[in-house]
Amino acid sequence: MIAAHQPAIAGDAQAARALVLAGGGMRVAYQAGAVKALLESGMRFAHADAASGGTINLAALLSGVDIDRLCQRWRALKVRKFASLRPARDYFRAARMASLGDADGLLQHVYPTLGIEIDKLRAATGIQASFNVCRFDDKTVVALPHTQLDMPRLVAAASLPMLMPAVQADGSCWTDAVWIKDANLLACVERGARELWLVWCIGNTPVWRDGLFNQYVHMIEMSAIGALNAELAAIAAINARIAAGETVHGHTQAISVHIIKPEVPLPLDPDFYFGRINAATLIAMGYRDAHRAMQQPASPLDPSATRMREPGLGVSFRETMAGDFVLGVDKPPVAQITATLAMHATVHIDDIAAFVADPQHKAGLTGHIDFPPLGMSIPAQNGVFGLFSPSGDPALRYMVYELAFRLDGQAYYLAGKKHVKLGGPWKLWPETTTLYTTLHAGEDASAAVIGAGVLRLGVVELLRLLSTVHATHAATGWQAAGAITTFFRFFAGQLARTYLLRRPAG
Repeated sequence: MIAAHQPAIAGDAQAARALVLAGGGMRVAYQAGAVKALLESGMRFAHADAASGGTINLAALLSGVDIDRLCQRWRALKVRKFASLRPARDYFRAARMASLGDADGLLQHVYPTLGIEIDKLRAATGIQASFNVCRFDDKTVVALPHTQLDMPRLVAAASLPMLMPAVQADGSCWTDAVWIKDANLLACVERGARELWLVWCIGNTPVWRDGLFNQYVHMIEMSAIGALNAELAAIAAINARIAAGETVHGHTQAISVHIIKPEVPLPLDPDFYFGRINAATLIAMGYRDAHRAMQQPASPLDPSATRMREPGLGVSFRETMAGDFVLGVDKPPVAQITATLAMHATVHIDDIAAFVADPQHKAGLTGHIDFPPLGMSIPAQNGVFGLFSPSGDPALRYMVYELAFRLDGQAYYLAGKKHVKLGGPWKLWPETTTLYTTLHAGEDASAAVIGAGVLRLGVVELLRLLSTVHATHAATGWQAAGAITTFFRFFAGQLARTYLLRRPAG
């Protein structure tokens, strides 16, 4: 028999706080980063609820996997293991096929890699948690207490119709609840939660996109967001009754909802599956967005709560630079090397046209840092990228990489610059692959310098970088090709200006 245990997310019953993990397909790696940020802030939860893809993370957390380990496990997970095809003969009977795939990928790879054990999950104490599953018999959503969950219905909770088959269990037919609701806020409210932290992964912009896959995504968006809006309205009505002097579900104080969401929609599952984004980037994005949400007031209880900005046609790529770094100095050392620092970064250019037109050529940066004296896989709260940004000297431009992070309550800021100076073509490689880096004990680069080093991009890393360059939010292949062409034309043009024409920036 499995011994009772209290998972790391559990506790602080007096706060009456709930963690709600909604769906989002394979992209729910994003939630691991968000939960890490919440736990680091000191939050613990008396209640938890999950639906669809969010059940994967809640199951791992209740199985006793600590959040750092969960992030590591997501980074190590081979995302293509999510997909599991049916026997070949089934595809010759497509009209009668149960689904396009089966649950073997979840059962044999995803759940074990993420540390999910159903017996440990049921033995979790110090928290009231529920898993939402659609009981197809009567088309209702059942919020199963974690102590009553079994493996068939855990699988059913993430079995999106068409992609995975429905599951028979406990005398009924079960499937993913996302078409009815993707977040059961009221289940937590009725159990006594009055401060809800919802991690939301589903996109919400007003732009309708053509194409069968896009419209399938839109159907999920309409179902999930429509149900969430109804729940937010119900909580607003409860708050109005409380304000009028009623006690509702034991509540005498208003209920607040805090929604952690991206500013622009996350890349879709095919982007994750085909490597255009990876788990490390999603984790970093969730961590960044949770920190932003913790600095803001509670979300409005209306349809604007999950609204996102529609991005332009963008470009993204991943880059890893590593090199010698020393604490206790204020400039890159020549000797006295004590450790290697690695910066794993993802550049997010949300609108390539605006990026090129911007004199600063600034974009977003997410990522994490490996530096043994401080720690490994340290996620950044936010970051800045600049490509050929002005220095004040027409003969010098910078490639800027900056990441802000926090450890044990102390703010740090890693600021790096590649110095791109007018000169001969032989300078191109060393200058564009060498990052002069300083570490600051504070919120930005104006704080005191406590370390310095030189990071470099090697040939192998450059090839990996080039393999990750892709267009974001492109409706067609032509749009994607146009975005990437615009980026490389700008990049190559600036290099030619600097190292061939040797012409100062205007």
